Amino acid sequence: MKHVSTVAYFADDTTRVYQLMQWLPVLEVLDGAHPTAVVVRDPSVAEVLRERTSLEVLLAPGFPELRALYARLDAKVVLYCNNSMLNFQSLLESRMLHLHVGHGESDKQSMASNNAKAYDRVLVAGEAAVQRHLAALMELDATRLVRVGRPQLDVPREPVLAPSGRRTVLYAPTWEGDADYNDYTSVDVMGAGIVEQLLSVPDVRVVYKPHPKVVTSRRPAVREGHHAVLAAITAASLQDPAAGHLSLTTADVLAVMTDCDAIVTDVSSVGLDWLYLRTEKPLVLTDKHADPERLREEVPVSRCADVVTPGDVPALGALVADRLERDEHHLARVAMRHHYFDDLAVGDSTTRFLALVEEMVVLRDRLLGVTPLDQGPAEITA
Repeated sequence: MKHVSTVAYFADDTTRVYQLMQWLPVLEVLDGAHPTAVVVRDPSVAEVLRERTSLEVLLAPGFPELRALYARLDAKVVLYCNNSMLNFQSLLESRMLHLHVGHGESDKQSMASNNAKAYDRVLVAGEAAVQRHLAALMELDATRLVRVGRPQLDVPREPVLAPSGRRTVLYAPTWEGDADYNDYTSVDVMGAGIVEQLLSVPDVRVVYKPHPKVVTSRRPAVREGHHAVLAAITAASLQDPAAGHLSLTTADVLAVMTDCDAIVTDVSSVGLDWLYLRTEKPLVLTDKHADPERLREEVPVSRCADVVTPGDVPALGALVADRLERDEHHLARVAMRHHYFDDLAVGDSTTRFLALVEEMVVLRDRLLGVTPLDQGPAEITA
């Protein structure tokens, strides 16, 4: 076992491993400055990750194994990409500093919870995330919130879509969440209608890329909506094979975005990733609850997007066709990008992230009275 300075901890099963997947390329960069390992609790997750990363993947199924592993590693910093209940077993380790890095920037209510108070630092994207936490949480120490942007979005990705002479519109819905307050999916009540409308737009290729947990959803309405969308895409592809309509259930949505001209999505990280990466392209946001005042207050990105409720779906095709020709919200999206991500350019987030981890490694050693053997901090390159 190599010397490890930083640990990326993941306690959930394979249905949530996508939360860690986007971080792997960034963690591999971090590994060059501070040797990094991934610690998981599920054998199936370990198997999946070992096929996807050059990082060492260590398995600790039970609590005694986790404690013994941490004692052997004597790492300095541990990173968490979610708020799994099993995170608290890792948080018991007092010789490491604990950083919550999240797995996306989103206006979902679950993005700001009292779990944040458990960590030494909470990495957030920008001003919108800071305001979200301060508005939702009492007695939060705001100095623990550190703005780093979205390092996962800095990673170059190989294109997924084949070149097309058509304009490409992406429908990328989220899942239903694990509680009613966190249910923003459009698949159950709007999905089939949305795709039917997009398929009616002339000279357009429609791509369906649902959240991974839509594919495995146990909610009957979501399953039915998902299968209805798949059926519609299949039927349209058979009717006009040259159009290139696609359903992509396993692809990286960030790689899909690269070649799309507009997106229809729900309240989730996908819309904000689009805002960061594809600011110049139209964004349409769904509102299944048909509550525009609440959406405007709680979801700032809705102020720079067209919003579609269930009652608006019959007019969606005409709206998208118009936006592909006349993008009225472009300047508003540019301003909103600053609200969510400061003025970070692609690459800047990774630089901030690496610098913060370096700072935490040094702080941990100072707090424990450890004298480093090297002559200075590790060189950091993004």
